[in-house]
Amino acid sequence: MATPPTPTQAPTPAAAAPPHLPHMTDEELRKVFDQFDANGDGKISAAELSQVLAAMGSAVPPEDLDRAMAEIDADGDGFISLPEFAGLCRSGPSPDADLRDAFDLYDQDRNGLISAAELHLVLNRLSMNCSVEDCARMIKSVDGDGDGNVNFEEFRKMMASKGPGN
Repeated sequence: MATPPTPTQAPTPAAAAPPHLPHMTDEELRKVFDQFDANGDGKISAAELSQVLAAMGSAVPPEDLDRAMAEIDADGDGFISLPEFAGLCRSGPSPDADLRDAFDLYDQDRNGLISAAELHLVLNRLSMNCSVEDCARMIKSVDGDGDGNVNFEEFRKMMASKGPGN
């Protein structure tokens, strides 16, 4: 599963930020960046960031979005460049908090489990078209307890296995 940006219950500037993805390759990071960069101009505008977050069910107030853009936009040009995006994604506060936020993005009903239907919904919102059956196969590959869902510990193990050297 990709680790897309994360919504929160009470949006804050951090809610408008891209995910913390320290172990991503440059190619993987570029793919995530391109998901934000809807018009393909090589930079992420506040409107593009807002659209991605809204598509994932996270309505971020304009003032929080503006604050987040100002924090991320190191050169002050009003856009997030790939280097700015990479710097933000590869640094960050708590990996556990970011991991929980990423998990919560997929756990749409907040029951502590990611189902194939939830995975399907989120991936399709991100224009990563796949069938529910494809999502069920993805879940089965990391479902340690065989319940047909991914719990947080299974999610953590899956993400840890994607780290450097694995």
